[in-house]
Amino acid sequence: MMTVEDITIEEYKPEEQKCSEQGLGIRKDCVATIHYRLSDSTGELESSHEGDPMAYLHGHHNIIVGLEKALTGKVAGDKFTVEIPPAEAYGQVIEGSQQRVSIKQLILANKKKLKKGQIVSLQTEHGPRQVTIVKVGRYVVDVNTNHPLAGKTLTFDIEVVSVRAAEPEEIAHGHAHGIGGHHH
Repeated sequence: MMTVEDITIEEYKPEEQKCSEQGLGIRKDCVATIHYRLSDSTGELESSHEGDPMAYLHGHHNIIVGLEKALTGKVAGDKFTVEIPPAEAYGQVIEGSQQRVSIKQLILANKKKLKKGQIVSLQTEHGPRQVTIVKVGRYVVDVNTNHPLAGKTLTFDIEVVSVRAAEPEEIAHGHAHGIGGHHH
């Protein structure tokens, strides 16, 4: 199994080469489509294998840095497993990261079924952010603002499905479009 520590900073230079039909691999401004299984010490957390593969724009902070480093240079058909420490994933747990917010700030279909331990999206000035509910009140909730996967070493089983050069519009928008990516 590869770890992120096995990848040196010198190897992580996504801007050096462009992806192409010649198989140079995933680089900055390439759209990579991958299938993945994500697990931690408790077992599998999620998988893309039941649906479309995930498409992302490499070099544009669309995925966690450790996974992006591990994918650099890979080509369609590559399969590998990588273990990513918290520092290269969602960071360490920051104690005391609780906040009281209005229920109106939560992005939910049903705000009446809130419960302790539930992971929800909170609308912030920087966009949506995943938080965990600590306490539910009538009009407010206390949330832990650490990412639900903070402090965890993550293991990804990856299959690179395809690699292509990004369209200028994708680069301008900062994300992949189409199946497995963002839809406008």
